[in-house]
Amino acid sequence: MSSGSRSSRQRSHSTRISDDQIIQLVSKLRQLVPEIRNRRSDKVSASKVLQETCNYIKNLHREVDDLSERLGQLLSTIDADSAEAAIIRSLLSN
Repeated sequence: MSSGSRSSRQRSHSTRISDDQIIQLVSKLRQLVPEIRNRRSDKVSASKVLQETCNYIKNLHREVDDLSERLGQLLSTIDADSAEAAIIRSLLSN
């Protein structure tokens, strides 16, 4: 076996996530995703947590897209030098 393939295998082995790390990450996701966090039962499989997390992220993306579109529509209807435009600019700069 060449030393190149051995070091490659060692690198991939050192970057592998342990079972304990996966359990910790899934536990953190359970706390972050409202759909799971608000359930009465703590018995949610890791695959369900990952599925709900993906759904939650997709919903957040849709919300961001919707809000961006609404903001664009709002900005197109107001005068750029108006007080409303100044307020919106100050909110966006924070």
